[in-house]
Amino acid sequence: MKRFNTPIGVQQGSKILFSDFADGGQMWVGEGERETRQQITFAHPYLAVPVVMVGLSMWDMDNRTNLRCDLSTANITGNGFLIVFRTWGDSRIARVRADWTAMGQIRDDEQWDVE
Repeated sequence: MKRFNTPIGVQQGSKILFSDFADGGQMWVGEGERETRQQITFAHPYLAVPVVMVGLSMWDMDNRTNLRCDLSTANITGNGFLIVFRTWGDSRIARVRADWTAMGQIRDDEQWDVE
């Protein structure tokens, strides 16, 4: 369990990770292991590494092939993180959108820096 001793902030967003059917990109025409990474930068940084959750909010795929998806995060910092989407085999993914939520410690307006 992660405990917060200061105020917490929640930020949310949505990101289209790719739209490969439009231009014949690898997720649509390729085979085997494929991956895309998208950087998310928080509008307001956190004091420490926040908790981040991602989920598929739109998944457009070819119904004639197997549906394979691995959605995760990487390199989470107080300033942002990466959304990582992977597929493999004969899966043909036309486009994907992911939604995310980050929760973590933020600066308390009542806190003063005294030097």
